Amino acid sequence: MKIRIAGIVPESYVDGEGIRFAIFMQGCLRNCRGCHNPETHALDGGKILDTSEIIAEIKKNPLLTGITLTGGEPLLQIAPALELAKTAKSLGLNVWLYTGYEYEKIPSDADELLKFVDVIVDGEYIEELRNLELEFRGSENQRIIYLKEAK
Repeated sequence: MKIRIAGIVPESYVDGEGIRFAIFMQGCLRNCRGCHNPETHALDGGKILDTSEIIAEIKKNPLLTGITLTGGEPLLQIAPALELAKTAKSLGLNVWLYTGYEYEKIPSDADELLKFVDVIVDGEYIEELRNLELEFRGSENQRIIYLKEAK
């Protein structure tokens, strides 16, 4: 399955707990002022990969504790995000999802994806609420929501 990504960080320590394979998905319609990843906004930017290529890279690292789907806005590419999350869970990895949606307002077409997500970091980045002391998020309105017990 094809996915448009802005980039990958194969061993991230800042995009969730543990050692994470962070996938920066391309495309975001929010354009939050002060966004940390503005290069991820263009819907036609980044590069197109097959999810099997990403999965092969994930499988190479036995030290990973999980994957992080971030961006951009991962919920603009639900099908490939679902494939990556399902595979991660089958490998014993946990899944973090960063989204600009508030949890209560996530579209229903993401319901199947959420079954494979352990932790959501929700909410738009709001520059006026920026706080560099927050763990795993950039502004005070954003929440870390544990849907399942993450490893």
